[in-house]
Amino acid sequence: MESAFDLFRTTRERIYDLANDMAWEEVNTIPDGFSNSISWNLAHILVTQQLLHYKLSGLEMLLDDVFIEKYRKGSKHESAMSKKDWKKSLDLLATLAKKLENDYFSGKFVEFQRYPTSYGYELQNIEEAILFNNIHEALHLGYMMSMRKTLNSQ
Repeated sequence: MESAFDLFRTTRERIYDLANDMAWEEVNTIPDGFSNSISWNLAHILVTQQLLHYKLSGLEMLLDDVFIEKYRKGSKHESAMSKKDWKKSLDLLATLAKKLENDYFSGKFVEFQRYPTSYGYELQNIEEAILFNNIHEALHLGYMMSMRKTLNSQ
């Protein structure tokens, strides 16, 4: 699982680099041809990671319920993210990744509720959830890269 965590951290670093380099107004803009903003995508990956790993394992999630509902699967960009929430989200990219890795290697993930993803793959255990989350976050990184490119050309 070391390589899965290496990939997880690397993807999160790329997301941080992309997002941290943009103006706050840009990250809240929905570019032409997209249905969400960069801020929504960043918050969505934080929420999804918590749901896939902690909720499905019966563990306490590290994000509040309001934030989870606002950015979970099926939600959409309803309003601009506050500067405070943006800064918090950027900080959470690294802290939640480190927390997951520490919790995994300390044996905190004992139970897991099977979950059929919209990707067409059923997650059976925490290891599969970690691997699947890497795919999910890379997908959203791709969206964010395309959004940035679109915003720069508008």
